Amino acid sequence: MRAIVSSPDGPILVEHPEPLPGPDDILVKVRTAALNRADLGMLRGGAHGRTGGMGQPLGLEWAGEIVALGENVSGWKTGDRVMATGGGAYAEFALGAARRMYAIPPNMSFETAATLPVALNTMHDAIVTNGQLKPGQSILIQGASSGVGLMGQQIAKLMGAGLVLGSSTNPERRARLTEFGADQAIDTSDPEWVKQVLDATDGKGVDVLIDQLSGSFANGSLLATKIGGRIVNVGRLAGDKAEFNFDLHALRRINYVGVTFRTRNTAEVERIVELVQRDLYSAMADGRLSLPIDQVFPLEETPEALRRMRKNQHFGKIAVRT
Repeated sequence: MRAIVSSPDGPILVEHPEPLPGPDDILVKVRTAALNRADLGMLRGGAHGRTGGMGQPLGLEWAGEIVALGENVSGWKTGDRVMATGGGAYAEFALGAARRMYAIPPNMSFETAATLPVALNTMHDAIVTNGQLKPGQSILIQGASSGVGLMGQQIAKLMGAGLVLGSSTNPERRARLTEFGADQAIDTSDPEWVKQVLDATDGKGVDVLIDQLSGSFANGSLLATKIGGRIVNVGRLAGDKAEFNFDLHALRRINYVGVTFRTRNTAEVERIVELVQRDLYSAMADGRLSLPIDQVFPLEETPEALRRMRKNQHFGKIAVRT
């Protein structure tokens, strides 16, 4: 099969052995895969949890059709249209786990479906499970013009948030955040960005802050969060090390939670998928939860697609069609 793999020279298109399903696996003919920033960390052979490695197909989410089932798999059949998170997405075939898949709604395209699993799983886990957002509460999602950020704003609204703030340093993208659930957009390139948040929350700060930035923003995030509030760290786009004001953290009595999928076991991920099915699937199926597609590239142009993502030239999701 054709696949995009990591190499010392970057991503390359090669002929790669087709994966063989084990007794608990599902083999999927990939129609479309979507790009994620974690893919950039695997370009030189680095692993993302149990996914990746030099010479292995890249990519973390895909949509396609089931072509073979392991002997222990039930609840699915060949020909079913599915979308899921899983390694080896930039290839003509990929393996998936039965309990980590979503059925693609009948009227949804493969391109649209491929953009959804990572964002749904990540932001439900961050906002609902770890953020413990309650109806009527306020929330700030940093890095809100990313795919997961745009989805996070919509999920927060769906779950009854009273005030949704989204941040972006890009003025054009910031202007579009209200199209995807934000009540107000925050400019975190402004030295007074914390004041923007406090002004929007009557000086209290938000109940929940979804931190995709960290780095030098960490202490500002403490100030922007309500006393007794929660910060959920999902990403570190601004850096993974910085000075942290422990006294401020204690004074504001903030519960600061770190999350990642890289250290979760299979059962934990399956539980997340189960909760997304319960809370979000119907809204996703009828289009209330959706993401804009920036551009779709053919598989052989995946290196160019990855360059576009690295340069941060996109709004929404980038996809590749196999």
